[in-house]
Amino acid sequence: MQLTAELSLYPLSEDYITIVLAFIDRLEQCEELTIRRNAMSTQISGDATQVMQAIQAALTKSFEEFGKQVLTAKFIPGEFSLDGAE
Repeated sequence: MQLTAELSLYPLSEDYITIVLAFIDRLEQCEELTIRRNAMSTQISGDATQVMQAIQAALTKSFEEFGKQVLTAKFIPGEFSLDGAE
C-alpha cells in the first residue's frame, strides 16, 4: 500500500531550524521515498511500511540527539500532493 504523511516538527528549543533540517535530512536518506518540503511541513510518500519506518527512525534519532520535540502528522493512503499534482 502507498502512503503519504504530512509532517511538522516543533522542537522545544531555540535552535529549532537546525533540528528541523536534521530531521528532514534523515528522512531524505531513504531514497525509495518521495520527500517534498514547503514552508509549513514536509510530505513523505511511498510504501506504507517504509514511510512509517523512516519516520520512526528519524524521530527516534532526533529525540536522542536534540531532546524534547513535538511531531504532528497527517496520513492519507496513496500518493497525495499539496500542490495538486496527484
